[in-house]
Amino acid sequence: MRDERLPLLRRHAALRCAVGRYCPLGFNATWAYLTATAGPAPDLRRDPAALLRALDMLEESRAVHLTEVAEFAARRHLEKAAGRRSPHPSDTAALRGPRWPSTSPPSRLGLIAAVANRHAAFRQFPYPDETLSSDTRVRQLADLHARLDASASAYLEALGRPAPAAVAELTATIDAIDDLTAPGYAPLNGCLLPWLRFANLLAYAVAASAAK
Repeated sequence: MRDERLPLLRRHAALRCAVGRYCPLGFNATWAYLTATAGPAPDLRRDPAALLRALDMLEESRAVHLTEVAEFAARRHLEKAAGRRSPHPSDTAALRGPRWPSTSPPSRLGLIAAVANRHAAFRQFPYPDETLSSDTRVRQLADLHARLDASASAYLEALGRPAPAAVAELTATIDAIDDLTAPGYAPLNGCLLPWLRFANLLAYAVAASAAK
């Protein structure tokens, strides 16, 4: 990717492959984050300097992530020696879900681009019907879908800084979707888990912007 003798399209494809290997926000959201933050050109295939900036950001984030994983492994080694065989969910929370590891706060512009990308996809996700659930449950799901859609719209319209009421509504919506998911295989999970992944990305973006 750094070899300027290679065609820019080939270097661009190599960056796409690298994002496929390390995509802390999910592939599409990570790509949207990088292209928005590395800009100003929205197409990295036409801007070699932006391509290198995107690579630098990705490498820095991965280095931080690997350090976090190594620190967690060392801590768990000591805990196991002390008799604590299983970690508490809160111990692994920082390593799960969408997050942009970095030595500096994540880019609000990048997170807005990531959420906008996934919001457009969310509106196209498969929607459960009466073949997967009862009519009552389908109406409940329709309400949750509309609430999550509204939460994402509020985030984007506020440029990453929604009002406290919108943040509280997002939290309640995530809890309600999570309550409907089932462990293991369940027909509804095929629809609900993508919703939940998008909702968790949105929640992370909201929290990251509020922390600045």
